[in-house]
Amino acid sequence: MEAFNCVTGIAAPMMAANIDTDVIMPKQFLKGIDRSGLDKGLFFDLRFNKDGGLNSDFILNQPGWQGATFLVVGPNFGCGSSREHAVWGLKQLGIKALIGTSFAGIFNDNCLRNGILTICLNETDLQQIAGCIQNRDTNSLQVNLAQQKLTTVEQVYSFHVDQIKKDMLLQGMDAIGFTLSFTHEIKQFETQYFDRNPWHRTGQN
Repeated sequence: MEAFNCVTGIAAPMMAANIDTDVIMPKQFLKGIDRSGLDKGLFFDLRFNKDGGLNSDFILNQPGWQGATFLVVGPNFGCGSSREHAVWGLKQLGIKALIGTSFAGIFNDNCLRNGILTICLNETDLQQIAGCIQNRDTNSLQVNLAQQKLTTVEQVYSFHVDQIKKDMLLQGMDAIGFTLSFTHEIKQFETQYFDRNPWHRTGQN
């Protein structure tokens, strides 16, 4: 998984509340046995017209926001079913971080497992950022995870992130990889535990 440290890119506003995983990744894209093509499925009903052409009203299709790296989103983003395909699609389209006030729990966990940073800000700060990126001349921002700073052309914002989440993203590790990074400590604990409780060694290899 790619490490996240300091990333600069275009930010697109999607400020509607309760954008759910069915909107992010419609059900017809859940049929495949692998993850291929999910970038096309992302926001499919919003990005495309019924004839298959691009919907010019959708923000990610508009000049200045195409190829966005960040999404600035409304509250409870990612609610609905727990489909991880939604996060895979965001990742495939090149989204590195989501910035909002709140995210659905399972969706938030899936983002972490797949290397997408979620940043929670207060409503005032979020609205300031959303206002700034509405203009294509000021829609670039930088996210520095190590320093926990988000910088627009107008202002610098601090954000909080759980230390374990921060360490995993900085090192580009998923949950399994992060756990295995403590192999020495795990084995040390195991040895000490069985030394104190030798009767539990029964059946141990």
